[in-house]
Amino acid sequence: MNDELLIKLANEAKENAHAPYSKFRVGAALLTKSGKIYTGCNIENSSFGLSVCAERVAIFKAVSEGEKDFEKIVIVADTDETIRPCGACRQVMAEFGDFEVIMVSKKGEISRSSVRKLLPYRFNGDFLKI
Repeated sequence: MNDELLIKLANEAKENAHAPYSKFRVGAALLTKSGKIYTGCNIENSSFGLSVCAERVAIFKAVSEGEKDFEKIVIVADTDETIRPCGACRQVMAEFGDFEVIMVSKKGEISRSSVRKLLPYRFNGDFLKI
């Protein structure tokens, strides 16, 4: 799967964002190890705590369809610098392992990282074993 297609799909998802308050639209495209792609956009709510980020929408869609093994996620936004996932999204990503994270700016600049590099001291299920 080439990154250009994932970037295109993430940009298309961004167009569906519901961001009437911040006007900050974000799109994501998640590639699973089985080859399926799930997209997401941010969805704001007037009760701001109920808003959800594009990355989590894509991940939750994948998980709800039985997919839990991820290859990479692309995140796009209309930002001058490459977009970065928030802390909540980093923690949700860490729940599903270490995979590639591709972050894209409005100019098409790309930064690459991994979940582990973005959240090196993550909390995981190992802490819950008693």
